[in-house]
Amino acid sequence: MQYLSQNISKLPDRPQLTHLDNSGEAQMVDVSAKVATVRQAVAAGRVRMSAETFAAIEAGNAPKGDVLGTARLAGIMAAKQTANLIPLCHPLPLSSVKVQVIADAGLPGYQIRATVKIKAETGVEMEALTAVSIAALTLYDMAKALEKSIAIESIRLVSKSGGKSGDYQNLEE
Repeated sequence: MQYLSQNISKLPDRPQLTHLDNSGEAQMVDVSAKVATVRQAVAAGRVRMSAETFAAIEAGNAPKGDVLGTARLAGIMAAKQTANLIPLCHPLPLSSVKVQVIADAGLPGYQIRATVKIKAETGVEMEALTAVSIAALTLYDMAKALEKSIAIESIRLVSKSGGKSGDYQNLEE
């Protein structure tokens, strides 16, 4: 790891790697000197399945019960646990977490979208991505009795606002 940090830091126009200390060891970034600002992140993904599985979920005929409600709740709960799941993430007092599971007959399947908001010294991109990931995994778990080949696809950051690095918008959205 030390070799990596020493050689990357020699590359021109490269930002300093803030998750590595001077000896190349992983560390949690110190954000105590940063100003708390309102920050928001939106992430998305999709869950693709057969038309038959999609129809069963839409009709409320999944063996495990409320597939979509359970997936939404799991996504919200996951966002709140991100620091316990991903090393070096800061535990954050989230202000708002919204998870949408939107039917898309054209897939067929579901589009999942998570919006996370906070007023803090660091952003919430990982929380939004975690919410989408766990909502998608929960949807799979709730429907796997109907179909094992359900696919989780294209989990990505859609946008973020606030903070020192400024706003970001995925141009493919």
